[in-house]
Amino acid sequence: MSGIRLRTKFLLSMVVVSAALTLTTLLVVRHTVQQEVRLGIQRDLQNSVSAFHNFQKQREITLERSAALLADLPNVRALMTTHDTATIQDASRDLWHLAGSDLLLLADSSGKVMALQAAPPEITVRQGQDFFPQVVLRDETRHWWYVEGHLYEVFLQDIYFGPASGRQVLGYLLLGYEIDDRVARDLSRVAASEVAFRYGDVIVRSTLKPAQESELLRVAPRAAAGGPPQGDQIRLGEERFLATSVDLPTPGTPALNLWVLKSFDRATAFLSSLNELLLALGLAAVLAGSLLVFLISHTFTRPLESLVAGVRALDLGDYEYPLHARGGDEVAEVTGTFDRMRKNLQKTQRQLLDAERLATIGRMASSISHDLRHSLAAVMANAEFLCESNLTPGQREDLYAEIRIAVNQMTDLIESLLEFSRTRESLHPSYGDVRSAVDRAVQGVKAHPEFQRIRIRISGDGSTEGWFDFKKLERVFLNLLLNACEVVPAESGKINIGLRRKGESLEIRIEDNGPGIADAVRDRLFEPFVSHGKENGTGMGLTVVQKILQDHGGEVAVERTSPSGTTFRVNIPLNPSAENILTARHAM
Repeated sequence: MSGIRLRTKFLLSMVVVSAALTLTTLLVVRHTVQQEVRLGIQRDLQNSVSAFHNFQKQREITLERSAALLADLPNVRALMTTHDTATIQDASRDLWHLAGSDLLLLADSSGKVMALQAAPPEITVRQGQDFFPQVVLRDETRHWWYVEGHLYEVFLQDIYFGPASGRQVLGYLLLGYEIDDRVARDLSRVAASEVAFRYGDVIVRSTLKPAQESELLRVAPRAAAGGPPQGDQIRLGEERFLATSVDLPTPGTPALNLWVLKSFDRATAFLSSLNELLLALGLAAVLAGSLLVFLISHTFTRPLESLVAGVRALDLGDYEYPLHARGGDEVAEVTGTFDRMRKNLQKTQRQLLDAERLATIGRMASSISHDLRHSLAAVMANAEFLCESNLTPGQREDLYAEIRIAVNQMTDLIESLLEFSRTRESLHPSYGDVRSAVDRAVQGVKAHPEFQRIRIRISGDGSTEGWFDFKKLERVFLNLLLNACEVVPAESGKINIGLRRKGESLEIRIEDNGPGIADAVRDRLFEPFVSHGKENGTGMGLTVVQKILQDHGGEVAVERTSPSGTTFRVNIPLNPSAENILTARHAM
C-alpha cells in the first residue's frame, strides 16, 4: 500500500474489516439456519412416518372389518358351497360392487381361485392364482400386490361353514384397494411431505414430478441397500430433499418401499431474503463505519497533512510555511520539534551562506588583487622605463605594447566580473543567425597573430536562426575558441565547430585536438578563478560562458576530454521565453 495516504488506508481497512465481518456473519448465520432447518426436517420426517403408520393402521382396521363382514354374509357362504366356478364368478360381481373395493378374489378351501374381479379388467384369474398361494402360506392377513402396473393393498379373510370357532373353512376372500394418485395425494397431505411407492426399479405412484421420479430411481437403489438413514439428503434434478423410507411387506421379491421426501431447498428458501437483509445491514454498517472512520481519520490526519506540507515546503526552500502544533499528542510534539529544527536549520544555513559569502569575497579579493597588482606592477615598471631619455623608438614602442597588454588584462578582468554580476534582465535579444556570431568570434581569434596558423572549420545542419543577445553569444564563442587555441599545437592545431538544430534547440559542438583538460580542474572547470596552464589566465572565461548561456536558458558541458582532444557541447533554445520577447520588443 505504498503511496496511499493514511486516511485512505484507514478507509480501506475499515471497508475490508466490515466486509469480512459481514461475510463471516452471513456464512455463520446461513450454516446455523441450515443446520436448524435440517434438524427440523428430520423431525418432520419422523413425524410423517409416524403419521403414515397411524393413518395406515386406521385404514387397515377399516378394510379388515369390511373384509370380515363380507366374508360372513350368508349368501357368500352359500355361494362357496356350490364349488362351481362359473356360478361363483358371476355372483362375485355383485359382491365386488357391494364391497366398493378395487379388487375381489374368491378361492376354495384348496386354494384354487374361483373368481376375480378387479379394476383394471386386464388382471386375469391366472395372475390371481400365481399370487394367492404366497398369501395363504403367510400368517399375516395384510399384503401388498403389484400387478400390471397397479399396486393393491389386500386383506385375506377366511370363509367358514358355520361359526368361526368351528374352524371349518369353505374358502377364502381377498379384498384389495389400489394405491392410486388420489391415495398418494391424501397420504402426502397427511405426512406433509412428498411420497413415492417404489417397487424394485419401478415408481408405482408418487407426488413427485416425472423428472424427479427418474432421478429417484437412480438414487434410491444405492441409498436403499439397507434402507436409507433417517433424513438422508438426496438431489432430484435441481432440488435437494431429505428422505426416509418405510419397508412394506410383500411376498417374494423385489422389495416394496414407501419413500417420504421433504424439500430442503423449499424449507431454506427464506435464507435468500435473510441473506439480502443481512447484506443490506452489512453494507449500511460499512457505509456508516467508513463515514465514521473518515471523520475520525480527518481529525487525526489533519495535523499530519499540515506537517507533511511543511516538510514539502522546506524541501522547496520555504522556511516560513505556517505550522500549528495543537494539543499535546505525539503529532503535536513532532510538529513542534520539526518547527524548531527548521528554525535551527535556517539559522545554520544563513550562517553558512554568510561564511561562504565572506570566503568567496576573500578568494575574489585575493585573486583580483593579485591579478591587478601584477598588471599594475607591469604598468608602473614600463612607465618608469619610458621616462628614460636614451630609449630608441623601437624600445619605446615595445614598452607601450607591454602597458597596453597589462591594461587590457585589467579591463578584461573587470568586464568578466561585471558580466558575472549582471542578472538575466540585462539581455538584449534580437532576431538573427547564430552562425554570424560564430563567424565574428572566429575573426576575433584570427586577429591574434599567434593563432593565425590554427585551422578552424565551421559546419552547419538546419536553420540556426532565433532570438538571442548576439553580442553576448559572440563572447561565449570567443572565450571557448580562445581556450581551445591556447591548448592546441601552434603548427597542427585543429578546431571544428558544428551547428545542428535539434527540435526547438540549437546544439553547437566545439572540438579541438589539444591534450585534454587536466584532472586537477576537471571537476571545477566552471567555477570562478579556476585556471590551469595559462600564464595570464584569470579563471573567469568559462564562468562567464556558463552565466551567459544560463541567461539564454541554455547550458554548456564537457562532452568528451582525452589526450587526443576535448569537445564542448553548447545547447541553446531557439524559442525565446516570454521574458526575452518583452525585453527584445522593448529594446526594438
